[in-house]
Amino acid sequence: MLKSESVYRVDSPGKVTGETLYPGDITPENLLHGKVMFSNQPHARMLSIDTSAAEAVPGVVAILTAKDVPVNGYGLGVPDQPVLVGLNSSNPHADVSRWEGDHVAIIIAETETAAAKARSLIKITWELLPIVGTMEEALKDEVIIQPWHGSNMLKKFQIRKGDMETGWAEADVIIEGTYHLPFQEHAYLQPEAGVGYIDDKGRVTVEIGGQWAHEDREQVAHSLDLPEEEVRIIYPAIGGAFGGKEDMSLQIVLGLAAQCLHERGIDRPVRIIWTREESILGHHKRHQATVYTKWGATKEGKITAVSATVHMDSGAYTYTSPKVLGNFHLMVTGPYEIPHAYIDSYAITTNNVPGGAFRGFGGPQGAFAAETQMNKLAEALGLSPVEIRLKNVLREGSLLTVQTPPPPGISMAEVVERCAAEAKWPVNGERLAVNGEQSSFNSVQSLPGNPNALRRGRGIACSFKNVGFSFGAPEKCEAIIELHGKTQIERVVLRHAGADVGQGAHTAFRQMAAAAVGVDIDLVELDMSDTASSGNSGSTSASRMTWMAGNSIRGAAEAALTAWTNEERPAIAHYRYVPPATQPYDTETGACMPNFTYGYVAEAVEVTVDIETGHIRVDKVVCANDVGKAINPMLIEGQIEGAVVQAHGYAIMENLQVKDGRILNPFLSQYLIPGIKDVPEIVQSVIMEVPDPIGPWGARGMAEMPFLPLAPAIVAAVHDATGVWFDEIPLTPDRVVAKLQEVGIHR
Repeated sequence: MLKSESVYRVDSPGKVTGETLYPGDITPENLLHGKVMFSNQPHARMLSIDTSAAEAVPGVVAILTAKDVPVNGYGLGVPDQPVLVGLNSSNPHADVSRWEGDHVAIIIAETETAAAKARSLIKITWELLPIVGTMEEALKDEVIIQPWHGSNMLKKFQIRKGDMETGWAEADVIIEGTYHLPFQEHAYLQPEAGVGYIDDKGRVTVEIGGQWAHEDREQVAHSLDLPEEEVRIIYPAIGGAFGGKEDMSLQIVLGLAAQCLHERGIDRPVRIIWTREESILGHHKRHQATVYTKWGATKEGKITAVSATVHMDSGAYTYTSPKVLGNFHLMVTGPYEIPHAYIDSYAITTNNVPGGAFRGFGGPQGAFAAETQMNKLAEALGLSPVEIRLKNVLREGSLLTVQTPPPPGISMAEVVERCAAEAKWPVNGERLAVNGEQSSFNSVQSLPGNPNALRRGRGIACSFKNVGFSFGAPEKCEAIIELHGKTQIERVVLRHAGADVGQGAHTAFRQMAAAAVGVDIDLVELDMSDTASSGNSGSTSASRMTWMAGNSIRGAAEAALTAWTNEERPAIAHYRYVPPATQPYDTETGACMPNFTYGYVAEAVEVTVDIETGHIRVDKVVCANDVGKAINPMLIEGQIEGAVVQAHGYAIMENLQVKDGRILNPFLSQYLIPGIKDVPEIVQSVIMEVPDPIGPWGARGMAEMPFLPLAPAIVAAVHDATGVWFDEIPLTPDRVVAKLQEVGIHR
């Protein structure tokens, strides 16, 4: 039996003492240094490239361009992006840069200084092409960014459930809204970095931070035209990912550097470390999007119909946009039973930074529209926002908008009720009184606040989050367990590829392995995230890793114990867990079984708004999460608090500026993320345990859940404080002040 226990993380000693090596810390002997040259062209055709001056720089060992890439195309799902943009390539479309972050050259030198100098001397002649910088312009299809696709409409999903005329006729109140959601930068602590070399068995080896070691191996092998077994991926310590390290950054270029040097008789490791500016420019973002939606409800508060059109900016390449759009499409109607629904969702190609996976991938955007609509309906009907949710949330036997029931174990109603109870939600809807004595909130830290300008409010929102890949994507997770000893088990070795990106996954793996085998946790040793020693775990994303790894570990432990009983020494077992199948959207109706399980979350927030300056302080967040089984409550609290802070930045501060395909503020001095003075004053983590019937020990994935409903809860709280709805985030001071002044609120 697995008991909930807040054991310390297995990586804590090394991180506290500084002994732990992140990819940028790895410094093998005879090290070479690499730099990547970006195209800096949102849309342009390369006419010529001259590397002669760069090659003459003392210390330069090699410069690699498009002609050096065996298979010059890659992508997670669709290989539509060149490894290197340039001439004489195996890819006929590789001469065009479609994003300013496209790579054009790899410079390898004895020092970083020499590599950087050589990079600055590479001369390229470009033919500038029209830049498609907005979704509206892209939808005209006057300039096709991806000629092989034939349209800038990359992907479309639709849902047709019920009869819309009937749904609107049954509604006593109809609320329409248009919502704009921004890009968001991942801003992980560790920018992209890694080392490439040939290992002692002749394999192209890359040590790097990522989220899916075997997928990285597959993409590196594809681009280098090698069998997968000739490529090895190792994940050292990873300083955050949040979806931003699911797609390629330096994996392929490091593998290419190692391979090309080896072919030239140079067997030396190459390290590349991106600066923060390169990191912000060079990897994907949370998708910006616009949602046009209409909701109808009876005077009793029952939803009758929902229509929505989603436009999501996928940027220049596909990345995970179809998957993100799929989640967005499902969650734009919220965790509610809706009899009549008509939804159209589009991923649209532009010359902007690619959109990709980011904590909740599509869920936060969908939840923002759905939950703000629910809060507006509650206000229009004179109902409590808690009451209207409880009238409509999915329950056992409900049908999703895709016309199938959610998997057993749904707890959405219980989570909303618990959140409201913990937040002491006022029954009669009274406002939270505030005056100068009760709040010391200063918008400008060096100046005293004006108590007459402060307004307080509270808001609530809820959401559900898929656990695992969705919509028919194949799923599996493998584990290897070894039992060592003579008459009793003296040592347990767990080999698993699942990435620990800072969330503590490996600690949970160790706890689950100990419980599955029935030994003390101190007997469990870990061999993690090395494709040479473990099977495919799938990605550390989609809130799936604890859930999938737990099931694979239980299966491997059971098989190893059987071998042990048969007196095999050591007893070694490999187990591949395959979950229940999911289904893709039907192209006409959207009908499908989208996911095999979900997590459920609700959040209530209290805010103070300074109506003179537009600054918002989040005073308190109550976050209720059904985690199924709290394997390590301390780690869960860390995930809740981290997600709340990250969502707080998304809602209030983080404002990536993109114009004509270029990021205008690629520095953390210009792109503001929450600091210690900005984060919510109190985050109350409410951990609920309603067992998932097919989760390991009942556990659900939960790392993404607390992100999803926070922004709409904050918007609802700001509305409660000011009487003004905000349909666009982030709620930066200038935007808040402008809106308040527009409606005549100054004091």
